[in-house]
Amino acid sequence: MNFLADESIDKPIVDALRLSGYIVEYVAELSPSISDNIIFEMANKNNALLLTADKDFGELVFRLLRLSSGVILIRLAGLSQKKKTEIIVHTISKHASELREAFSVITHTGIRIRRINFNK
Repeated sequence: MNFLADESIDKPIVDALRLSGYIVEYVAELSPSISDNIIFEMANKNNALLLTADKDFGELVFRLLRLSSGVILIRLAGLSQKKKTEIIVHTISKHASELREAFSVITHTGIRIRRINFNK
């Protein structure tokens, strides 16, 4: 499984996912400050799940009906970096088979997964 992590994702999370065996491209390393539309296109082109803390991607998916390989929105404000990283790596590992073509939200209480297949 491969991911595209946007700049809103902290580097330790990217590093932990890589150490867990996932392929993770990181916007901060590739092309900082690019637009959400370009990030979205990059993720889709590479069939990567988009990992973000930016709620604007929900608008692209649900209001503008943009198809996606999958989006994982991280909502873990107030937690330590270590705890965030543990939750994200564990949740992705546990739910990997459900994350494609879904808009998922990881919170401190769990994960919500909503299918985004708009009748391709």
